[in-house]
Amino acid sequence: MKVLVLVLGLAVVLAVCVARSPYQAVLQHSRIRGRLQGPNVCAMQQIKGTDKKYFTNCKQWYHRKICGKPTVITYECCPGYEKISGEKGCPAALPLVNIYNTLGVVGASTTQMYSERAKLREEVEGPGSFTFFAPSNEAWAALPTEILDALVSNVNIELLNALHYHMVNRRLTSEELKHGSSFASMYQGFHVHIHHYSNGIVTVNCARLIKPDQHATNGIVHVVDRVITAISNNVNTLVEVDDDLETLRTAMAAAGLTAMLESEGQYTIFAPTNDAFEKIPSETLNRILGDPVALRDLLNYHILKTMQCAESIVSGTPMETLQGTTLEVGCDGDQMTLNGKAIITKKDQLGTNGVIHYINELLIPDSAKVLLELAEGSSVSTATKLFVDAGLTPHLTGSEALTLLAPLDEAFKGPVSMTPDMRTLLTNHVLKEQLSSNSLYHGQELETLGGLRLRVFVYRNSLCIENACIAAHDKKGRYATLFTVDKVLTPPMGTVMDVLKADDRFSLLVGAIQTAGMTELLNQQGALTFFAPTNEAFSAMPPAELNKLMRNRQELSAVLRYHLGEGLLVSGGVSSHTRVKPLQGERLELGVRNYTVYVNRIPVVEGDLMATNGVVHAINSIIKPLPPKVEREQADGPAAPPRSAASSRTIFSRRWSAAAPAGRWLRVSKTAEEEEEEEEENRPIRTSPVLITKGQRSQI
Repeated sequence: MKVLVLVLGLAVVLAVCVARSPYQAVLQHSRIRGRLQGPNVCAMQQIKGTDKKYFTNCKQWYHRKICGKPTVITYECCPGYEKISGEKGCPAALPLVNIYNTLGVVGASTTQMYSERAKLREEVEGPGSFTFFAPSNEAWAALPTEILDALVSNVNIELLNALHYHMVNRRLTSEELKHGSSFASMYQGFHVHIHHYSNGIVTVNCARLIKPDQHATNGIVHVVDRVITAISNNVNTLVEVDDDLETLRTAMAAAGLTAMLESEGQYTIFAPTNDAFEKIPSETLNRILGDPVALRDLLNYHILKTMQCAESIVSGTPMETLQGTTLEVGCDGDQMTLNGKAIITKKDQLGTNGVIHYINELLIPDSAKVLLELAEGSSVSTATKLFVDAGLTPHLTGSEALTLLAPLDEAFKGPVSMTPDMRTLLTNHVLKEQLSSNSLYHGQELETLGGLRLRVFVYRNSLCIENACIAAHDKKGRYATLFTVDKVLTPPMGTVMDVLKADDRFSLLVGAIQTAGMTELLNQQGALTFFAPTNEAFSAMPPAELNKLMRNRQELSAVLRYHLGEGLLVSGGVSSHTRVKPLQGERLELGVRNYTVYVNRIPVVEGDLMATNGVVHAINSIIKPLPPKVEREQADGPAAPPRSAASSRTIFSRRWSAAAPAGRWLRVSKTAEEEEEEEEENRPIRTSPVLITKGQRSQI
């Protein structure tokens, strides 16, 4: 029975927690952070150098930043409470008075003054149930002088109407201010528009509620950070009437987006001004404006699926656009940013179905770009220049379905000159179809503009085309796709045996292969990985040992087969704990350290010599099997220096033995290696609810 009561109680608590609004959740966090200061104290975060304060959520509390600016923690009475002289915290509930008197208590004395001037006092002191979104004193002071003068000079009409627009003829707590809701105001039924964001910020017509839920006998007051104005037009109408958005208006009509922006919804439009369009090269702009698909993508990239007032943004957040990709919407102090750039010139132009923020720079999505534009916006400037120098511009700017393999800048070592061979190589970096990396599969062959067929290799942590592995997300353009790769492509040139014969470093190895009768193996079709010893590797062997090996065909074949791995593994496919099964012998252990591949702790001096039936990695030592203990470790670098005999040390262990009295200490001699192994074997592994050592686990 007790268990049932406990479960039901927990369910109720969980239901309450789930039912809390985002603002209430943040308020609760502020209460928790302020509890040491006394009862009903809330921790607030204030941006240094400003008067802007926020109830603190968990993320802001630990980062101590809002909109990239440092904050200081202040402690204030939570809504509805006040201090008592000589007592800790805020133990007293505010006296419940009418709305007019509440305005003076909660820091909205200017609104209180204007309410009296406009003959609104009697109404907000009398019977009823009102919600008053009351501008703070600072909000009135921030109004342009000409607007404020126009209001107060006609108190019986303009000022009264303005105040009535801040009122709703019913009581609405923060819990009832749902995201996307709207309520008829007391000014001719014009609606006020509410947005209740997941970070706990609540806005009315994009004004932030800075002191919500101030209860009164005849309603409730929410103090807001700006004076709001009535809205009656949708966002399309706002675009239509503004001369600064003339080019955008024409583009919207051409793309057929006018009807959408007139319909019901919650849109955010980052509206490029005429100047923003003029900054784009005319050739690029005319191409996009003349292409309905690219134009629609361009415009949809400027529209969010949700409505985001500027005050709702306290840190960078990716937000989905109608085009299907995301924009990083953030802030830097008072400035709103897009993709980290402060290009927003005017904020919070509110319509009935969304909000407009003006920007002075046009945002062009990848889906509206040609290949050359994709490359110019990536970290492949060296490759881009080479592609242009190679005469590939018509392919990079045309409407062919292509995929460009563009090596990173660091893939090029030193200056590169344009030669016929280089031109041919670059032509083979262009594939004859538009691809997505998600659609590639192991063993797939891709045809290049140069007529070669390139192989695809799928590894656990990488995806490679020949020796070049994809190093960044795809950039899918209007007609073509850009793959950023980590290396300059090395197309396969003959069989493994052909590769070895063409390189003077492997002359001794070629002779050994012929002696061992393995020439046919390295010429036949297949997929082999050859860790190929150079002449230096053979020369490092003692002459007598080398002569003996070369005279024993069977032993020589076994040694060479131990250097040959099953399957084709390029260096980009090697990660920690990579293992390769050789044609003969135990497995080979591979790893990477400081960008160097190691096989059984021997460094690869040059990797990825591509062949039609495999790949060759040059090494300057003969590979030998690792000792048992080393084999269990990561073979990703030079072995640690061996310990000398002097490193053995004598330790004492309390053991029970028939040869000694019970409980006596026995002197046991151990090497440091033995001690380390025992420590590793008995290191506790945390499980739940007990601790089990590795040694104990092996007995279970």
